[in-house]
Amino acid sequence: MGNTCSNNLGIPPAKGPNAVGCTDFMMDHTVQGSFFRLYYPCQETEKAEKPDWVPCREYFNGLADFMKINRTLSEKIFNYLFGSFKIPAYLDAPFKSNGKCPVVIFSHGLGAFRTLYSAICAELASQGFIVASVEHRDLSASATFYFREKTESEKANKNLPKPSAPDPDNLVKEWMYYRTLQHGESEFPLRNKQVKQRADECILALDKLIEINSGIPVQNVLQTQFDWTTLENSMDLCRIAVMGHSFGGATVIEALCKEVKFKCGIALDAWMFPLDDEIFPRVKQPIFFINSEKFQWAGNISRMKKLDSAVIQRKMITIRGTVHQSFPDFTFLTGNWIGKLMKLKGEIDPEIAIDLSNKATLAFLQRHLGLEKNFNQWDPLIDGQDDNLIPGTNVTVLQSAI
Repeated sequence: MGNTCSNNLGIPPAKGPNAVGCTDFMMDHTVQGSFFRLYYPCQETEKAEKPDWVPCREYFNGLADFMKINRTLSEKIFNYLFGSFKIPAYLDAPFKSNGKCPVVIFSHGLGAFRTLYSAICAELASQGFIVASVEHRDLSASATFYFREKTESEKANKNLPKPSAPDPDNLVKEWMYYRTLQHGESEFPLRNKQVKQRADECILALDKLIEINSGIPVQNVLQTQFDWTTLENSMDLCRIAVMGHSFGGATVIEALCKEVKFKCGIALDAWMFPLDDEIFPRVKQPIFFINSEKFQWAGNISRMKKLDSAVIQRKMITIRGTVHQSFPDFTFLTGNWIGKLMKLKGEIDPEIAIDLSNKATLAFLQRHLGLEKNFNQWDPLIDGQDDNLIPGTNVTVLQSAI
């Protein structure tokens, strides 16, 4: 897609020992189905291509709606800025792993979608994880789609344009866009309902992976080239974590409360507002809050601190010089002045920031999933021991607020 404006910009390649593949999965075709991008260790391959970072123009339109700017104008701008970038993974490459892979389910932030956190997801896959990056259908994504069955009149009308190749003949693609808050509408009821649906969608994605792992044949509506039968017995289902950014960070907490198969959670710059206070004491798993320096405020941090525990590990670090958008891929794809103007870049080199976040994540996952890897070399990062880290938070929180 699109022109290039990418002098030396790009999503950094993964650093782990495995090449990374990715593929999309949707089952069933309805809005209640599961939709995710899967990242996994793959065979080195010369044939495979890297997919576009933004899959198609509807996602650009969705981003424009989310940012409240004109679709026609923004499509040209987005295409110019971002249209040439690729995901750092090989599309539909054959799966390959030396042992069973631990699993991570990833939840995107408000106005995002399944492809926008590829630097994080690809890094985990390169280190031996299978990662499902869910695209949420709660109207918090900029854009997403499902399929509906054709009506009788559509079936009868042979002059209708044929659906594009992957669509089975009797299905029609339906797009869903970000739902803005209505004038005078109270925000909490909407966000609370959404976070519950998002957690259910993370659990549904995990359920689909469990089926695939057990060898149950699955019907991927998207009809990709990937052979799903190669994933039979590929996953270590005793070692599953949930991870997310912003609204996805809140989704992590909700999902941990609802599903004990998630053994720990990583919340990147979590937005705690959507959560009911009453769920906090019910979350029994370890949680790691990795925060940016510029996004957090006392009320949000005090809700994180309600999850502090004397017996369950709850950790928090802050990455110096980062902004809220230091976690999605946008931060790598804009030059300095546009990046800072649009708050997509902080003061820190974005590759240093994501590297710290990823290494700290891997160390925490090793500790709480019981992995036999070398990620414990980064254990000091969990405690904020690095020049670019702050242990805990840079925000002052009054004890009375907690």
